[in-house]
Amino acid sequence: MGNGASKVTDKKQPIAVILLNLGGPERLEDVEPFLYNLFSDRKIIRLGPAFLQKPIARFISMRRAPKSRKSYELIGGGSPLKKLTRQQGEALEKELAEAGSFKVVMAMRYWSPFARETLQELADSNISRIIGLTMYPHYSKATTGSSFDDLRETAASFQSHFDIAEIPVWPDQDDYIAALAATIVAGLKEFQGEEVQLVYSAHSLPVKFIEEGDPYLDDIKKTISALEKVTGVIGKLCFQSRSGPVEWLAPSTPDMLEELAGQGCENVLMVPISFVSDHVETLYEIDIQYRELAEGLGIVLKRTQSLNVMPRFIEGLRKLVVSAAQRQGWL
Repeated sequence: MGNGASKVTDKKQPIAVILLNLGGPERLEDVEPFLYNLFSDRKIIRLGPAFLQKPIARFISMRRAPKSRKSYELIGGGSPLKKLTRQQGEALEKELAEAGSFKVVMAMRYWSPFARETLQELADSNISRIIGLTMYPHYSKATTGSSFDDLRETAASFQSHFDIAEIPVWPDQDDYIAALAATIVAGLKEFQGEEVQLVYSAHSLPVKFIEEGDPYLDDIKKTISALEKVTGVIGKLCFQSRSGPVEWLAPSTPDMLEELAGQGCENVLMVPISFVSDHVETLYEIDIQYRELAEGLGIVLKRTQSLNVMPRFIEGLRKLVVSAAQRQGWL
């Protein structure tokens, strides 16, 4: 897509790659404003009539902040997502150097750097060719959809002209699958031959989204199917991080652990299937909350390593970017 008045693109300028992610509070005092930004997004959650969205978002964020702050306190005082995304960007930029001139930056949906800051930086550098790369392998309008909507709308408000190519989904990209499979194999080895149940824990989504045609669940299943072909290990799927009084995808991760305990299961290897970076969902929910729950149920719970900056994972991102640039005729 493009926006604004057309102009001749300077082919000597680098191609920008914008890594799109959720963002997270970096300090405990950021938690409440971060939650407010999240609950203010009417595209993913409708809080009463439109004119009440922000007042209700303010109320909810104030109510939830104390509990949420405790979670972040237990993982070092803030989310590592920005730091990890920066590291992923640096690793990706290094790998892209052989293919051409690329500048890898990031835009977070609900915390800094926002799309406006990132696009301003690119406009100031006279960079107009952009590849938006979602860091969510599985498409949902609540994550990737919201991020790309925001990027497009923000770009359209600039006087500068941007050409934006989009990489919106990659659930079965070969290197991503190979990297994930390697974490599963390594995780299983930690149980030293004991019987283990593999459990895929994905971020939950309201059932209504799926009923309205959101492909998120189908994308998750594509990843699992591709993984099972590589590892030969069959896992069970459940969903974490639900919040609010709507119907969410089931079973929840706590319900899954209780069901497994009832079946006499003693060992669980959990794969945070919808997360490519460590965040509060892995470091607090799985590593602290679910591990304690499992222990109380007589289950030893271990988690596969997050992909973060694993070379094979970064190689997958490199291939996605090069392919997108070639489709645009930029390489």
